[in-house]
Parts: sequence; C-alpha cells; structure tokens
Amino acid sequence: MNPSLNPPRSPANSAASRFNPTISPAPSSSLPSPASRLLSHDFYARPALAVAKELLGKVLVRRINGQDVTAVIHETEAYIGPHDLACHASKGRTPRTEVMFGPAGHWYVYFIYGIHWMLNVVTGDVDHPAAVLIRGAGDWTGPAKLTKALAIDKGLNGEPSVPTSGLWIEDRGLRIARGRIERTPRIGVDYAGPWAAKPYRFVLAPPVERRAAR
Repeated sequence: MNPSLNPPRSPANSAASRFNPTISPAPSSSLPSPASRLLSHDFYARPALAVAKELLGKVLVRRINGQDVTAVIHETEAYIGPHDLACHASKGRTPRTEVMFGPAGHWYVYFIYGIHWMLNVVTGDVDHPAAVLIRGAGDWTGPAKLTKALAIDKGLNGEPSVPTSGLWIEDRGLRIARGRIERTPRIGVDYAGPWAAKPYRFVLAPPVERRAAR
C-alpha cells in the first residue's frame, strides 16, 4: 500500500480542522521528541473503559517512508472482556483473538467485511482479553478510513505501540474538558443483545466557537 501523505483539508475556520493531521520528517532517533511523551505499558494495563476515555486527545503517530503523520484521537470504543458479547473474545481464544490475551499496549488489527482493517490496542491484564478500537483520529472519522489513510494492516498485528513498530501513541499535553466527551452505544454491534446498548463509545466533540457580539 502506498498511502498519500497529503491529509484531507478542512476549511481554516472549521471546528473539524482542530483535529487535522500533520506531517513531519522522522527524527534521527527512534524515540519521540522530548516535547512529547510515549504512552507507557501502565497506561494501557488498565480497564478498557478508562483507556478508551483517556485516549481522547492523545496523538496517534504513524511513520511512513521516513515521515511522521500525527493525528489527534477523537473517537474510540471499549471492548471490555469475554463477558462483553460485542467483544471478539466472547467467542473464545482463537488464532484471531490470541493477541488480546497478551500484554497490554500491543496492536490488535483485524480484517472485516473482506475489505477493511480495524485498529485496536490491547488493554488490561494478561489473559483478560480486552481492547480499545480507535474509530477516528485527525480528519479521518471511521476506523476503515483511518487504517487506509495510514497504511495500517495485519503486518502491525501483535506489534507493540512503540516507535520501532512504526505506529504508536503519544501524550502531547492536550487537556480535555469533561464536557467535551460524549458517550454513546457502540456502532455496528446490534448482534450483542443487551451489550449493544452499553455506552462504551467515546467521542471528543470540537470546542464551541464563540463569536463576538455585534
């Protein structure tokens, strides 16, 4: 896959433009710049609901052809374990879900509908299969659009969220007001019975733009 490194443009005065991805040359070091902070294993080794909420405002970084594409995460979904009927692990431990039973902070990338890749990060304790689906970052709303734009496929499945894998998440100090976080049911999980209505989807709403009184 040869992704374009020209992210879609939003109008300069659009609220959506606050999430715009940026592109910069990769640093000579394999580590993130001092101004940013790589999320640690301890961040991910917590319940999926906590991780899903706190990933909002964090920065997804994809290194492609020597350039770093960065995008603020603005939509996530939590899949909290084998008892969650919307979670793949509810069907048991399989070759597909094996990575979910492993250490937190590793990527779980799977294929859906025969055409799309979905990007998840494993959370919680080893042998408790849970993960967070990253549904939107930067200008890319929708998990399939995100993975296509950032050339994410099964080659990243099982890899750790660190710079050497080419895909990681950083905390760059963006603080999110509680009122900007919306919770809704997850998308496309009607098959999960009562679990379909659980408010496990987290969305970062753009800040309200205030206009000066005339």
